[in-house]
Amino acid sequence: MSEAVLVAPPPVGRATLLARPAAKVGLGIVLLFLFVCAAAPLLAPYDPYAQDLMHALAGPSALHPLGTDQYGRDVLSRVLYGARYALFAVIVGDGLALVLGSTLGLLAGYIGGVVDAVIMRLVDILLAFPYLLLALILVAALGPSLLHSLIAIGIVYTPQYARLIRGQVLTVRQTDFVRATRALGASRWRVLLRHVTPNSLSPVVVMATLQAGSVIIETAGLSFLGLGAQPPSPDWGALLADGQNYFLTAWWIATFPGLAIFCVVLGFNLFGDALRRAFDPRAQ
Repeated sequence: MSEAVLVAPPPVGRATLLARPAAKVGLGIVLLFLFVCAAAPLLAPYDPYAQDLMHALAGPSALHPLGTDQYGRDVLSRVLYGARYALFAVIVGDGLALVLGSTLGLLAGYIGGVVDAVIMRLVDILLAFPYLLLALILVAALGPSLLHSLIAIGIVYTPQYARLIRGQVLTVRQTDFVRATRALGASRWRVLLRHVTPNSLSPVVVMATLQAGSVIIETAGLSFLGLGAQPPSPDWGALLADGQNYFLTAWWIATFPGLAIFCVVLGFNLFGDALRRAFDPRAQ
């Protein structure tokens, strides 16, 4: 006899995903963000690292649309290049949390027993710490840098993915098609990789999109505290730190990076919420 064939649920249609205006706005912001990351060298009018002390703290003008900072560096160019740092944070920080959390959750939910108990106790220990405090502890141990801050953020968000996918696996492994596949002689790992894992990942994709905004905020927060990207990197959090001492006299230095963080995080949250509604039958 051949192995049982799983009939996958119908794919999420574009009409369902973009049914709400907020979803279209979120997708538009995310696509614009990706475009800026790819085309930053073409869009930026100046070198983001070039200093021009003769025009230091110059306000927005035709020459510098978003003004300059205390070293005469063009704020618009630095904000545009800072989008690349934000994308790097999403890919590394959110990606690391997704891979680690999904692996731990799959093993805990599918194997069970002692493995489940050990992994869940480790997850509980990590969840006992406030996110920012745990990230600060890890970065302090590893040393201040953008990569170390992203590793810390990835570890901090791992427990959320682990708990989510564990719950999905516990549900999927009890379904009839999984039991039928086992009865037909499929190995334990074949069932896990070919049937349990693909049917447990939909909520994880939604969560990864929603967490992207949180990762950007956490990364900016660590850079603001001097534990993330180091000067003269045009990271948005570092730009906020540069502008905090000049906010009353040169408000543009911190305002525009802050608006960039707000818009990108809003876009990911709106698009993530649209994904959640599209994948959740109860929300439809």
